[in-house]
Amino acid sequence: MQKIGILGGGQLGRMLLQAAANYPVETHVLENDGHCPAAHLCHYFTKGDIKNYDDVYAFGKKLDAVTIEIENVNIDALEQLEKEGVQVFPKPAVLRIICSKALQKSYYSEHKIPTSPYLLTHNIDDLAQNTDFLPAVHKLAEGGYDGKGVQVINDKSDMTKGFDALSVLEKKVDIKKEIAMMIAVATDGKMVLYPPVEMVFDPSLNLLAYQLCPAELDREVYFKAEAIALSTVRNFNSAGIFAVEMFVTPQGDVLVNETAPRVHNSGHHTIEAHYSSQFDMLWRVMLNYPLGSTDAIMPSLMQNIIGAEGFSGEAYYEGLEEMLKIENAFFHIYGKKETKPGRKMGHVTIVSNEKADLLHKANKIKYNLSVVTKEP
Repeated sequence: MQKIGILGGGQLGRMLLQAAANYPVETHVLENDGHCPAAHLCHYFTKGDIKNYDDVYAFGKKLDAVTIEIENVNIDALEQLEKEGVQVFPKPAVLRIICSKALQKSYYSEHKIPTSPYLLTHNIDDLAQNTDFLPAVHKLAEGGYDGKGVQVINDKSDMTKGFDALSVLEKKVDIKKEIAMMIAVATDGKMVLYPPVEMVFDPSLNLLAYQLCPAELDREVYFKAEAIALSTVRNFNSAGIFAVEMFVTPQGDVLVNETAPRVHNSGHHTIEAHYSSQFDMLWRVMLNYPLGSTDAIMPSLMQNIIGAEGFSGEAYYEGLEEMLKIENAFFHIYGKKETKPGRKMGHVTIVSNEKADLLHKANKIKYNLSVVTKEP
């Protein structure tokens, strides 16, 4: 039986472990919180820092393979483990690129993958020298996550919002839709794609509010997005699972925004709505089994359940029991004990052949389920 470890014990690790129960695999998790969402679902839990070389190396050297649930891990340790024969999904070389938005952009340019025009700025002074590039979006090269480390710079008055560190200044483009495609790559290089999803964002939190699958795209745009996503992932030369996030312009152009080299929020709907979920698929890749079917069982809508404004503390899901009465709505509560405003606490996937039904049920859940705190 193979021994496979996950760096990180959040909700992605939790859902990976739920899928692992179907396979002959011994699971290990490294995380610094013994009460994290994934801690009680693995065979062996190790308390440690996923950013620390010694912790990651000691964790991985006893395993056959290691994967990640977040990119912010110690890549030096993973490179050493790879040299010693431990399989790493994705390869550490891919993580080197992905962990820096500056290197990501360079990668797209090098491989002629369409992306928004950009400049690199090293400090605030660099930003001030490029006012003719505005309006633009300023993104920290490293450390940003879930909307953090991103600022919109419309004109000179917004300059103080910029970052005094290596960042990408990305030209604002007109966006008709934001889409994402999940792609799985087997160890022999075979690739399969999930249908594209359309992502709708919460403008105040800069977090995904909900997504629809399949995305409504013109045939030409669909094939363009598919070709670009495949090219993006193929050039990594790594097995694993990847989420390619893209912009569709009003003119029908498709531009790569970012790539995630792991299971991803934009693939959560696959648990109920597709024959092989993104989590099932990654185990198939790591265990060298045949890839599963990415076909949809039914159209779906996935909506994040996030911590309500004004509440920090022990989580309480107000209205959950009533919402569980909704037909074909599947709730995933991540097991995080503490809530805070904007924190991802769970998600719900709704399946239906009617788009109006999906949106109606999602709206009902949005306004009748709140993650708050228990009254003392």
